[in-house]
Amino acid sequence: MLLATLALSAADWPQLRGPGGSGLCPQCGAFPTEFGPTRHVLWKTPVPMGKSSPVLAGNRIFLTASEGNQLLVLCLDRATGKLLWRRALTAPRREGMHTLNHSAAPTPVTDGRNVYAFFSEFGLIAYDAAGTEKWRIPLGPFNNLHGIAASPVYANGRVILVCDQDTDGFILAADAATGKLLWRQTRDVSNGYSTPVVWPDAPGGAQVIAAGSYQLTSYSVATGEPLWWVRGLTCQPKSMPVISGGVVYFNGWTPGNDTGQQVELPEFPEVAAAADKNRDGKLAQDELPQPWQPTGTWRAIDLDRDGFLNAREWKFFRTRRASRNSIMAVRLGGSGDVTNTHVLWRYEKSLPDVPAPLIHNGVVYLIRSGGIATTLDAKTGAVLKVGRLTGALEDFYSSPIALDGKVYIASEHGKAVVLRADGQWEILAINDFDADIYATPAIEPGRMYWRVGEMLYAFESAKTTAPAAP
Repeated sequence: MLLATLALSAADWPQLRGPGGSGLCPQCGAFPTEFGPTRHVLWKTPVPMGKSSPVLAGNRIFLTASEGNQLLVLCLDRATGKLLWRRALTAPRREGMHTLNHSAAPTPVTDGRNVYAFFSEFGLIAYDAAGTEKWRIPLGPFNNLHGIAASPVYANGRVILVCDQDTDGFILAADAATGKLLWRQTRDVSNGYSTPVVWPDAPGGAQVIAAGSYQLTSYSVATGEPLWWVRGLTCQPKSMPVISGGVVYFNGWTPGNDTGQQVELPEFPEVAAAADKNRDGKLAQDELPQPWQPTGTWRAIDLDRDGFLNAREWKFFRTRRASRNSIMAVRLGGSGDVTNTHVLWRYEKSLPDVPAPLIHNGVVYLIRSGGIATTLDAKTGAVLKVGRLTGALEDFYSSPIALDGKVYIASEHGKAVVLRADGQWEILAINDFDADIYATPAIEPGRMYWRVGEMLYAFESAKTTAPAAP
């Protein structure tokens, strides 16, 4: 009976950014413009530290966190915030990662009956609604400059996970019922941090679209076969692709790849002939002349961490220096390399680092660190408005969501900005919280769930003012 009650409904929010990863909730109705730690609070519950986002199924909220060497999956009651169960895994190792990353950064996914969580320091784990472990798949250790960060997604009875790393990257699908590995596809990418998106009604069967360094690739959900791809992405994809109206939108930004910063480097044979003094087929940093030196750390391009650059690593570095940051709109479908036929438009200014684009009523919303909001025409890429989010001129890592004619976006240091949802947006409110925000909120009709620091809040539209619940 419990499992039957947890079948996904229109009011659920099963993955990062909700149904389809769109960040939209058209059936959610009205929600307040002004809210915060003492306004419109239904309940609040302390939770351990993590940067994953909450997901919703039935009367449950699922969330991941960590304490010391314990990796946690939490289940809370949706109506009251009461902790229903907590399951802990002991991390068998510590992964190197960027300070902005976290052991509990990937968001779990639910099919309405079970929850599936990924920790880079452990692997995949599945629990049912009562907290009983169903299966586990140990994975790693990983070789990624800033640590694995992509969240799992669910499609057609499969849990799909991208693990992009500097060597031996892959995408896999596991049977959601048993944990059996159904397929695993090698990805020759590096520095990838992007959660994929599912195209459920693709001709011929569902596809999963994953952004990697320099390329966006679509795979068959059934077999893992690469079906089509687009070149021209930047080096370190972090945003999540978004599908809207037969088009997939993807934003990519990497330091050093804005317009005008590109550098054309020679191919490896020419470099080796000029700089490989001991003729060992590898390049040491002190062998490279200054014009060919990396602008960042040597470790960022020494993908196998052996202290030298081989032909593959030089190709990666060469491609990185020539790549361009952009958001691109790509018509879905095709076969093979569709770069020259399916890219509808590109835009290369005021780009977010981590937040995914939001596509709502024919408008693309981009939120750049520093508090700059840009709107584009979704069909043409034409700029509608660029402006500063005065009062929240700081970095943004949470992705925007939209409901009730408004766009909600949270800054790193706790400014929840509300915009009028329009190409000519305007700021309606900036709500101050008392802690950092990295997670994207989960929403349902009349209610929002925000992870703020070490607290999970439930806000509801019915209350005008109310003190925070104990």
